[in-house]
Amino acid sequence: MSPSEERPPIHAVTVGDSGSPIVFLHGLFGQGKNFTQAAKSLRPDFQSVLVDLPNHGRSAWSASVDYDDQADRVATFLRQGIGAEVPVDLVGHSMGGKVAMCLALRHPDLVRRLVIADISPTASAGSGEFEHLLQSLAALDLASLSRRGEADDLLADAIPDPRVRGFLLQNLRSGPDGFFWQANLEILRRDLATIGGFPAHDGTFDGPVLWLAGELSDYIAEQDEPEMRRLFPRTRLVTIKGAGHWVHSEQPEAFVSALRVFLSAD
Repeated sequence: MSPSEERPPIHAVTVGDSGSPIVFLHGLFGQGKNFTQAAKSLRPDFQSVLVDLPNHGRSAWSASVDYDDQADRVATFLRQGIGAEVPVDLVGHSMGGKVAMCLALRHPDLVRRLVIADISPTASAGSGEFEHLLQSLAALDLASLSRRGEADDLLADAIPDPRVRGFLLQNLRSGPDGFFWQANLEILRRDLATIGGFPAHDGTFDGPVLWLAGELSDYIAEQDEPEMRRLFPRTRLVTIKGAGHWVHSEQPEAFVSALRVFLSAD
C-alpha cells in the first residue's frame, strides 16, 4: 500500500478465531505483524488483534504524532470491533506501550488488563539512536534502487546489525513507480521528540498492569517507578532475563509465558 493509496484509520490482522481478546500495539518502525509468532503461540486461549498504528504499516497517516490522538483512534477501532462487547487485554511495546497507556487512562472501560513491554510513562532513553536510524533511512536514494538487497547493502555501514536493518527494511515497499517507504518517515522524524516524551495525565487506570522490562535495556529506570505506580496503582514489574529493548523478539518464549500467566490469572 503506497502513501497515495487510501488507508483505513486503523489496519489490523486477527490471529485465531476463539478465546479471550488480546490487542497488540507495536513500537516505532514496527507493524502489527511483528507479534504474529506470539499471537500464534497464544492460540486457542486468546484471539489476537495485531494493530498497525497510525503512520505505520497499512494504517492512515496523520499530520502529527500525538499519543492521545493515536489512543483515541485505536479506541474507536476497538469499539467498532473486538472491544464492542467485552474489554480487551492490551499489550504495547515501546511507542506502542505509550499508546496503550494513554488508551487505558482515557478509555478504561475498554481494557481488562494492560501489559507494557520495556517503556515507562516518562521521557524515553534512546532518542539519539532513533534519530540516527531515521537519518540513515532518509539518506537512501530510493529512485536508484533496482532491488531490495541494494538497500540492505547501502545501510550496512550506518546500521551494522543485520537484524536491525531487516526490521527497518520491512517498511520498504515496491510498486509500479519504484520503491517507497510504507511508514511516514518524515512525520516520525519531525516529531521524534514527541515520540520520546509522554503526555500528562491526572487520572489512573485501576486494572491489573504487568510491566515487562528487558534485563539489558535502560528504557525503564528505577526513578520511573513512582510515576508508573501513580498512574497504574496495580502494577507488577517483571524483568525478562537476556532481553534488550525488543523483549518479544529477543526472548519470545519468556515473553509469551509471562503474558499467559498474567492474563490467565484470577
